[in-house]
Amino acid sequence: MENSASGQIQQEANSSIKNEKENTEIQEESRTSSGNENQNGRLVNNIDTETLFTTCLIYKVPYHLRKWNEEAYTPQVISIGPYHNDKEKFQTMEKHKERYFRRFMKRAEINLEDFVSTIREMEDRIRCCYVETVPFDSDDFVRMIRLDAIFILELFLTSYYKTFPSNDPMLVEDWLLSIVEKELVLLEHQVPFFVIDELYNLALPSKSDSVSLTELTFKFFKDFNIHEKPQNVTIEHFTDLLRFFQLPNDNDLPSRGPEMIFPRCSATQLREAGVEFKVSLNKCIPDLNFKNGVLEIPRLNFFDDTERQVRNIMALEQCHQRKPLYCTDFYLLLDCLINTTKDVDLLCDKGIVVNSLSDNNVVTSIINSRNRGIIRSDMNTVYYPLCEHLKGFYERTWNRWKALLRHQYFSSSWRSASTIAAIILLVLTLIQTKFSIIK
Repeated sequence: MENSASGQIQQEANSSIKNEKENTEIQEESRTSSGNENQNGRLVNNIDTETLFTTCLIYKVPYHLRKWNEEAYTPQVISIGPYHNDKEKFQTMEKHKERYFRRFMKRAEINLEDFVSTIREMEDRIRCCYVETVPFDSDDFVRMIRLDAIFILELFLTSYYKTFPSNDPMLVEDWLLSIVEKELVLLEHQVPFFVIDELYNLALPSKSDSVSLTELTFKFFKDFNIHEKPQNVTIEHFTDLLRFFQLPNDNDLPSRGPEMIFPRCSATQLREAGVEFKVSLNKCIPDLNFKNGVLEIPRLNFFDDTERQVRNIMALEQCHQRKPLYCTDFYLLLDCLINTTKDVDLLCDKGIVVNSLSDNNVVTSIINSRNRGIIRSDMNTVYYPLCEHLKGFYERTWNRWKALLRHQYFSSSWRSASTIAAIILLVLTLIQTKFSIIK
């Protein structure tokens, strides 16, 4: 029964992308018209609304970003939260979430009524986290949050303690667990972290004292935490956590200013002008350094889901005023440095880019497509002087001549050999001419 369920999940995922693309523009128009009518439909009791709107916010990706890569923002296997909950393609996985809920209740120290009443007490606060109006009535909304939050808890606990039942599709079908993990970090696919944490502490007080939800979360998303960031963080939701994995601590983030500039020379052009490239010892992506002609860049890993993760992080920064565009700055700067596959080849040779995809052409295409639809009004104050120094280094007369000579006469072994042969011939001709004059 479980095997047939997982097979059905895979079939539904394969057939979903086309329908999502066809419905996107219609959904955008309907959200715009209905959002204004329903925006003030609920009153928030005993909550500071202004405080809520400066903390956890969960967005729908704007159409001007979504249209460039629909699949990057759209779940195909499982629905979490209200934005994709009405899709028929997720019905098989909904049944699987019910099984996870029943399994969790066997270990819970409270009953179903306690779960429901706790969520009802938080309902208005939870609704305020979703920027777009949630069309569910109270009962349906509470049921959705209960099912999704408990599914996540049971999945994290089962993964942490490695207690998957032998017939669990997550275990039987390797692809399913991997896809669920990747879809849990999509921006439109979130339940506020405080909800999951509250239910965890309520249902399993003895266990939560020894293993916090943050620890469970870090363990589950360990593959995304490539920099081994510490767990002293306040998590808003899993997309926010994904962004946290990419950045240094808040105290180490540079300030931001209105001055914006990007280098107009690619990595190969900079190398021809004498710039050396090295892997930065700092692992977080904003940490770039240019000193004494050496540009240090953190190592960048490209896997099959890297593009999806990056786009959702950038979408979060585009939407959330309190999430400055530090990741976006870096990826746009990278876009300036990489214009052709030769630039990717260079960074691969230097160990800066680690490509696990089919070829470097794919990496080039991914990097060059990320800036579409991005709106910016500031830049981190470290990048501005760095870009100025790169520009100044490249435009120095000697460096420009050196770059021109390398490009025109030494860009390949054949051209180098021809140039050297021509120089030797010129020298010999000058020597012969001199001897002729002397005679």
